[in-house]
Amino acid sequence: MKPGADMKIAGKTLCVFVLLTITKVMRTVGNKRVPTMVGDSPVLTCTTKSNVTMVTWKISPKVGGPCTLGYRADQNKTDRTNCSDSMNWKYRPDQDPALEIRQVGIAHEGKYTCEVAEREGNFHEMYYLTVLVPPRLTLYCDDRGNPVCEAAAGKPAARVSWLLGSNFTPKEEGHDNGTVTVLSTLTAYSTNVTNTTCIVSHPAGNHSKSIACHPSKNHSFTQLVFIIPCFLGIIISVTVMYYFKLHSDRLCHKTKPPETAPAHSPQDDTLEVEPYTTYVQKENVIYNSVSDLTVGHDFPQQLSPAT
Repeated sequence: MKPGADMKIAGKTLCVFVLLTITKVMRTVGNKRVPTMVGDSPVLTCTTKSNVTMVTWKISPKVGGPCTLGYRADQNKTDRTNCSDSMNWKYRPDQDPALEIRQVGIAHEGKYTCEVAEREGNFHEMYYLTVLVPPRLTLYCDDRGNPVCEAAAGKPAARVSWLLGSNFTPKEEGHDNGTVTVLSTLTAYSTNVTNTTCIVSHPAGNHSKSIACHPSKNHSFTQLVFIIPCFLGIIISVTVMYYFKLHSDRLCHKTKPPETAPAHSPQDDTLEVEPYTTYVQKENVIYNSVSDLTVGHDFPQQLSPAT
């Protein structure tokens, strides 16, 4: 074989040996999903042997920063960093490094990793903690007489269904803490049915309740109380509008008094005839004056003024 080929085979062998060594030294034991009920105190185990040198729990919750719990066998000493009092060793870490979470809540949800250093190598064991919150089941009749089923503040969201009923549409409302409220109203509800049953399915447990609803008389009365004033208001509005419209038309089309011709007074006739009368009077005055002069003086006939 050529020297180059020998070098390639030796290189591959070395890589395989290194990988096997790393696999032996660093082992990750599973990635387990651990569901737990809110308020419980779960315990997360960590596999070890007798010759443990160091154990460390690394916690990365969804809410808040990471924290660590550590133990060193050579110093027989434990330490904690940023971990709340609800997280602690279940037993003595030199004997059993299990982690206990007291009164678990939604804030504890997250990733938990146990790292163990032994003479044979290092081991990792990982958990993902999920917190279940059972919903509060409430069943009642609305003002229309329809059954309403409410699965409040569950995590994850509950599944709501009806026994002997199919015409319903669930509505979901999310909350800041991660819980969800599911509201379902059975609209096509027969009054002949004595009871109707709501079924709530959830990982924390299934529940059911039954109720009998009837059409509410108060609802019909409320409708009448609302409709009658509206109807009267419409009638009054139409009457007022008609009244103002009728009177506005009368004001706009009111007949004006006929224009009468100016009265013809005798004084106007006098004013029209007066210039002629004045002229005649003036002529008569002149004539009379001449006559008086003729009578008073004896003029020759040829000098007598003409008449």
